[in-house]
Amino acid sequence: MEFIERMKRVQEEVEAALKKTQEEIKRYADRNRRKIENWKKRDRVMLSTKDLVFKERPVQKLVERYVGLYEIKEVVLSNVVKLRLLSSMRIHLVVNVSRIIWYREQVKG
Repeated sequence: MEFIERMKRVQEEVEAALKKTQEEIKRYADRNRRKIENWKKRDRVMLSTKDLVFKERPVQKLVERYVGLYEIKEVVLSNVVKLRLLSSMRIHLVVNVSRIIWYREQVKG
């Protein structure tokens, strides 16, 4: 009986330690996560130029961070959208949502 009682106590302690560790890991993992944005068809977005190559602008330093006013053609998954891009862009129409931001009206002047 003593052995059984001791094993129950050890098991309860281990469960408490595991729960505490899980909460800590979740807290540290959630620190770098972004809030999920709900993208819809016909939303207006701008595309990141991070991995795009522009022949007319050979110096990456002088290229804008985001270009264009593009429209979401279709939401493929919660993290993937299909854009309505110009044919001259020559990139795949389906992009990850980490590559787009909401379009905001530009300040004149």
